[in-house]
Amino acid sequence: MTDPHGFLEFPRRPVPARPVRERLGDWNEVHAGQALLPLVREQAGRCMDCGIPFCHHGCPLGNLIPEWNAYTRREDWRAAAERLHATNNFPEFTGRLCPAPCEDACVLTIDAAPVTIKNVEQAIADQIWERGYAAPCPPARLSGRTVAVVGSGPAGLAAAQQLTRTGHTVTVYERADRVGGLLRYGIPAFKMEKHRLDRRIGQMRAEGTEFRTGVEIGVDLDAAALAARHDALVVAVGAGERRELPVPGRELGGVHQAMDYLTVANRIAEGDHPSPGVTAEGRHVVIIGGGDTGSDCMGTALRQGAASVVQLDINPEPGENRRDTEPWPVRPKVYRVSHAHEEARGRDGADPRVFSSATLGFEGDRTGRVCALRLAEVERGTRRPLPGTECGIPADLVLLALGFHGPERGTGLMRQLGLTLDDRGNFARDAGFAPGPTTTPGAVADGVFIAGDAGRGQSLVVWAIAEGRSAAAAADRYLSGSTVLPAPIAPEDWPLTA
Repeated sequence: MTDPHGFLEFPRRPVPARPVRERLGDWNEVHAGQALLPLVREQAGRCMDCGIPFCHHGCPLGNLIPEWNAYTRREDWRAAAERLHATNNFPEFTGRLCPAPCEDACVLTIDAAPVTIKNVEQAIADQIWERGYAAPCPPARLSGRTVAVVGSGPAGLAAAQQLTRTGHTVTVYERADRVGGLLRYGIPAFKMEKHRLDRRIGQMRAEGTEFRTGVEIGVDLDAAALAARHDALVVAVGAGERRELPVPGRELGGVHQAMDYLTVANRIAEGDHPSPGVTAEGRHVVIIGGGDTGSDCMGTALRQGAASVVQLDINPEPGENRRDTEPWPVRPKVYRVSHAHEEARGRDGADPRVFSSATLGFEGDRTGRVCALRLAEVERGTRRPLPGTECGIPADLVLLALGFHGPERGTGLMRQLGLTLDDRGNFARDAGFAPGPTTTPGAVADGVFIAGDAGRGQSLVVWAIAEGRSAAAAADRYLSGSTVLPAPIAPEDWPLTA
């Protein structure tokens, strides 16, 4: 236990972000970071001896949260690092990118404010690197087995690191020019600076994991031949099938998919291009979609100097408190304000989001470029536009942040491996755990495993890492007959639901 009276003596105080005006002037991370370790120690002391730590249930990785809270309180950073790394390969990623469902499951949440678990995790993760606690962990001996991992997002990286450390020879294939998947090109630097990703990749290389970039499996290399050449194959290609908006005017210039826009912005930050082909500078930006990707687009557009930014959400505005249908420890749908929303508010104090709104179509100018967007309020529960509520707003740049249907359809990889889709549009996989190579969790064929968003559907970074670790345990069991690798996701949970 940390402090028997901590939760009574100290209120919840999250680590504050940098001032809005300051952070809008650069692409650095929004938080103040390590200058506030005393605050993090105080907040870790609010963790109580609750008997049954429901925060474990709230975390897909099963992070040992009370334990590393106690070590943080005592400033035993080595012990805190060991307990955090025991369940999480990349805590510096989750400490910045995860929406912290563990905090919603904190026992304190029943009638008070939860422990700032995410801040504590980020602080430990940063101390891991500052104090040299992230030395490479190469295996003591090699198994003689080889594994190919397709995709270098969080699921693929987690699977690769676990399998490498257990002694298998692992090669990760990535079709982009750099390793990292959405961590590299989908997440803006103001949420996670890329040197943190590069640092982990360097650790993995030192452990023996090999990376091949610019190679699309199914196009540049035959997927079936790749599977035949290795003893196991892990498919972690993510959920890249984007949702579309089939309304009049979709073909106009200036209407883009959000991920295309974010990728270009991240490539600018990597130094690939001197200036963006698509920029929000001086434009009236409308983002369609109320999720995290839309928020990332908002923060990016503000830093590019947008004239205005509006985010449309077809869902009704959530309330401030849990609904009766979302009791603790369930993660509730409540009103939340991201850092990007806070930045947009800084201009006039108004929320940049418009809830319960449906896009009816786009209007263009004489050059064929979008200049306005038509929308209407929607009927609660049906999402049908309400007659008489139609209006128009200026829009020079429209970004579609509507989410994803699952993995990309009709790819060479899908055809060559004979992958099929389940009723949710994700790669179908085995749900059993009986002995035998084709009934291993996550397997779709002899030695082929599906991990991450490709099998689960669009989800959180923490779920991707958990799936990667579980897929590694399943693959190791297939290769070796047994495994000591932890599997955060129990066999009976395959296939998973969002």
